Amino acid sequence: MRMSERLQTATRLFLDTASVIYFVEKHPHFADLVRVAFDRLDEGSLSAVTSPVTLSECLVLPYRIGRPDAAQAFIDVIVYGDNVTFAPIDQAAAERAAELRTRYNMSLPDAFQAAVAMAAGCDAFLTNDATFKRVAEINVIVLGEMEPG
Repeated sequence: MRMSERLQTATRLFLDTASVIYFVEKHPHFADLVRVAFDRLDEGSLSAVTSPVTLSECLVLPYRIGRPDAAQAFIDVIVYGDNVTFAPIDQAAAERAAELRTRYNMSLPDAFQAAVAMAAGCDAFLTNDATFKRVAEINVIVLGEMEPG
């Protein structure tokens, strides 16, 4: 299925870590796929949600290799991007994450991602991690299963 078709009915999209990394780093295989979502964000026909988990995971490599400019590029997209909401992890999200982790045998960071997406009212979840497809409560779009356009 084409990316544009999967996003056609989405109005609020959760951006998992891989989708942001592919966009910022212009990944040779996935950049065209994530560009479809980011173009919709730019034009205002789609809004997105990110979390502290996304930010932390994206910043590890830039900090490790001493690239504050790369770290800032991620911060600009995740925290200050057009039509992007940086959602906190509050008590309700922490409790929901524990439930999801138990029900779906997920890692805690993944459970936090799903819990924040649900709490923020996202109707789609953009990732390249097929394990999220176990979560019945969210519409998961796996980049590796999409065609460009």
